[in-house]
Amino acid sequence: MSGPDAETKMQFLYHLRARGVTDSKVLAAMEEIDRGPFVRGLFTGRAYEDMPLPIACGQTISQPSVVGIMTQALELTPRDKVLEVGTGSGYQAAVLARLTRRVYTIDRHARLVREAMQLFQDLNLVNITAIVGDGSHGLPEQAPFDRIIVTAAAEDPPGPLLAQLKIGGIMVVPVGQSDTVQTLIRVRRTDAGYDYDELRPVRFVPLLEGLGKDG
Repeated sequence: MSGPDAETKMQFLYHLRARGVTDSKVLAAMEEIDRGPFVRGLFTGRAYEDMPLPIACGQTISQPSVVGIMTQALELTPRDKVLEVGTGSGYQAAVLARLTRRVYTIDRHARLVREAMQLFQDLNLVNITAIVGDGSHGLPEQAPFDRIIVTAAAEDPPGPLLAQLKIGGIMVVPVGQSDTVQTLIRVRRTDAGYDYDELRPVRFVPLLEGLGKDG
């Protein structure tokens, strides 16, 4: 699939900046990772609009400005090891992969993981490991992580994920009941405990335990 034309790309980046994505490295990564291949079916023509779109398994691909805001909030360095909970389309993991050393992404839906892995391969993103599993428990065998990003909403930042964050690490997670507006929270782990910042209102699918029913 060919990428967006220059005007579409310029509009895409303009909308990101207008909505608060100001980090030049994040903008460059989002310019480089074409959102088009991550959007399938009826919605392919809307891949460059700043809106969430449906994907398989009843999930969504987040709107680009939210991907940018969450990525920016992680304050990534090139040496970080990152855990993403909720692979979804794979778009967020692909953006992260341009900015840091190693990305582990986990999703409860095997179909989404399979399709995302194919896209990572097509894009030659060799620093992403995608896993089918219950992301609410994190990935203890690879812990601790420098950064954790959760792309589904929990009522509170999940304890197992907080425990897998390094001292000095950052987690970005939407928090709130699934039927109300949620708040994007940034958690910093310190020697003394956890510090919390509220970033902005968001809306995500709920973080569910267990595996999906797809094959």
